Amino acid sequence: MELRHLRTLVAIVDTGSFTDAAIELGVSQAAVSRALLSLEESLSVRLLHRTSRAVTPTTAGVQVLARARVVLAEVDELVREATTGHTRLRIGHAWSAMGRHTAEYQRRWAARYPDIELTLIRHNTATGGLAEGLCDLALIRTPVDATRYAHAVVGEEKRYVAMASDDPWARRRSVALSELDGRTLVVDPRTGTTTATMVPGAKLEYTQDIDDWLAAIATGRCVGVTPRSTTTQYRRDGIVYRPLRDAPPVEVSFIWRRHDPHPATHAAVALLVDLWRSPSRQ
Repeated sequence: MELRHLRTLVAIVDTGSFTDAAIELGVSQAAVSRALLSLEESLSVRLLHRTSRAVTPTTAGVQVLARARVVLAEVDELVREATTGHTRLRIGHAWSAMGRHTAEYQRRWAARYPDIELTLIRHNTATGGLAEGLCDLALIRTPVDATRYAHAVVGEEKRYVAMASDDPWARRRSVALSELDGRTLVVDPRTGTTTATMVPGAKLEYTQDIDDWLAAIATGRCVGVTPRSTTTQYRRDGIVYRPLRDAPPVEVSFIWRRHDPHPATHAAVALLVDLWRSPSRQ
């Protein structure tokens, strides 16, 4: 079985005849007939009912046709990725993308690099999807594994406390880090920036995703500590954010594969650094 056999089957059904399928594929009608016969022989089943007026799939043909469309679509996507990969830049992130800079980053990228499509991908792992092959570079707020990835620090973020809107702290302007002792903190052990050593007197409750994190906080039984980016990317009814005093800032970094980086990697880093340093955006 070859891909051309599957393309032939799809073309025959879509055009309704062997003649039109040959025209669409740019081959002879005899080549269309041979390709279909080869496919039927390889599967040991008849795929089409042929009459002088119509061509219709058999029961087996319907099943094979459906699978053929999926296979061909995947192959076309593979070819597109391989041949035009540098015309699209995929940036991964675990939770909050560029935070308050996200919209402006997307607008400026489109204006400066109209030939390179920017795609943001959220994947809740320590590398924001980079290790999984889902993106070309990723924005992370956890320690960088410098032995595996090249990286660049683009900025820092203050930490905030997320709490239910009816929490007693919600009436305050800020919260001190030491006050978290005795409270229950909900944290994401894979991608979160809060550790047990930062608040040794707090009780920890674990979650695996931003939506679950927010849902737990909304109940009022716990609070969360998070970078400023979360406060802009995830506004929710029933949840408020207050600055956390005396807490170390969160370092924000781009990471990418050392070998074969995307050609637009340094442009992506430079643009975010510019936004982070712009006084009007702080």
